[in-house]
Amino acid sequence: MSRRSALVGIPLLMVLTATASGCAGTGAGTGADSARDDAGAPAASPGAGQAVFAARAEGVAEQWRTSRAVELWRTGFVPLQPLTLPPTNATFNEATKQAFVAGWYRLDVGMPRERGGKTGTIRYADGATETVPVVSLAEAYAALDQGDPPPCPGFSVPPPADAPAVQDNTGPDQPVGDGAGKPCTALTVTSVRLGTAKVLTSRGEADAPAWLFTVRELGGQVARVAVGPSAVATPPELKPAGLPPADGVVSAQDLTGVTGTRLAFRLGVGACDENIKPLVHETKDVVVVGGTVTRKDGVCTEQMLFHPVTVTLDGPLDGRPVVDAMTAQVLTMSPVPGN
Repeated sequence: MSRRSALVGIPLLMVLTATASGCAGTGAGTGADSARDDAGAPAASPGAGQAVFAARAEGVAEQWRTSRAVELWRTGFVPLQPLTLPPTNATFNEATKQAFVAGWYRLDVGMPRERGGKTGTIRYADGATETVPVVSLAEAYAALDQGDPPPCPGFSVPPPADAPAVQDNTGPDQPVGDGAGKPCTALTVTSVRLGTAKVLTSRGEADAPAWLFTVRELGGQVARVAVGPSAVATPPELKPAGLPPADGVVSAQDLTGVTGTRLAFRLGVGACDENIKPLVHETKDVVVVGGTVTRKDGVCTEQMLFHPVTVTLDGPLDGRPVVDAMTAQVLTMSPVPGN
C-alpha cells in the first residue's frame, strides 16, 4: 500500500498526524526555480537545503524523462485522485468527514435493476475521448461501502431511514455527538443514477462515467467513478536509487489543490520543525516539489505533521506530473475532504 492510499484508513482525528521515527519529517527535496509561495515572496532563500534539493530534483526530473511510463501517462486513463468523489461544495462536520473517509454508508433506497455489458466515454480536457467498460451498480456500491461504523464516543447515531433531512450547522470545533459508546455516523444513500463526474487525471480534468449516490447528510451526490479496472492505470512508480542525497529537506505527501498556476500540497514535517518552506523545480516535462525546515534542538514528540503549503508555477501543469523529490513518486490528490 502506498503512503498516500494508506491515508484513507487513518481515523479522522489522526489524519493530520502520522507516527514517524524522530521529531523531524521524512526527507524530501525542494528547489525553487522561479516559483513563489502564496505570499508572493520567493519560495525559499538560497541556502544549503535549496542546493541539496536542486541536485536531487534534477535527478528525479531526468529519471522521469527517461522512464517508459511517460507514454502511459500521456495516453492512458491515470486518475490522480480517489475514485470516490465528494459532492461539489459539500460542507463536512467531523462526523460526516469521518464517515466519508472510512466508507460508512447505508441504503435508504432500493437498488435499480440494470443490464450488464455497459460501456461509457471518458472526455479529456483536450477534446480526446476514450470508450471504456463501466462497472455495475453493485460493484460500484461495494467499492463505496466499506462496512458499518464501530462504536465511536462523541459521534451521533445514524437517523432512522424515514427521518426527514436536517440541516446540520455543526462546525469542526463543535460537538457532534449525543453520548458515548454509540455508533459513528453513517451516510444515507437516498437515490442513485448513472452519470458522469469530473476527475483529475494525468491528462488534466476529465469527465468520466460515474455512479452518482445522493447522500442525505451531505446534501449532494457522492460520485464513484465507474470506469472498469481494465481501463484504469495507476501513476507510475519510479525508483529513487542512484539519486543525490536529500539530507535537510522534507518530503511532499500529497496534493490538495491545482488551479491554473497555483499548486497546493502538504509537506511531512516534524512536530518541532520551524521556518517551513516549500520548494519547486520546473521543467517542460515534470514538476518536482519538496521543502526545507529549521529543526529545533532538544526533546521533541515523535510525530510527522502534514503541513499545507502553496506555490505559484511559471505556467499551468498542462499534463506535467508533480513528483516528490525524496521518493520520486507522483503525487495524487489527498483523499480527505477539505484538505
